[in-house]
Amino acid sequence: MVNSISVNLISGRTMMQGVAIEGHKHEEDYIKACGIVEMDMSDLKALHIYQGQNVRVKSAYGEVIVRAVKATQGPHPGLVFIPMGPWANQVTSTETYSTGMPGYKGVKVTIEPAIGEPVLNGIVLLQKTTIKPEAKAE
Repeated sequence: MVNSISVNLISGRTMMQGVAIEGHKHEEDYIKACGIVEMDMSDLKALHIYQGQNVRVKSAYGEVIVRAVKATQGPHPGLVFIPMGPWANQVTSTETYSTGMPGYKGVKVTIEPAIGEPVLNGIVLLQKTTIKPEAKAE
């Protein structure tokens, strides 16, 4: 059985994301800045993983492989953060409710170890993306 945890995901802009986006979405700096999930240390321990290990983040909208890192804010057990970008977009709704911006807050996700699975660069990730039907509200 795969070890997993259920948490709430938020996303937003970060200074490192802003600096890295000035380069290219396929470069290592952008992957290091945005292809991550910040997690509380207690959540890392619950998954039996170390910082820097890859994890699979799954939601009703899709899934993505990112690198788990210690949260820069907190402690906030049960709350994770993925910087805005191609990785966060894989697991958030495309619905904008006429605002032009998806809801990047409070997305229910599960996280599990992704041993041996790489974090794709932004261009490859976007090329693999297909439009997914919206998940039904419960």
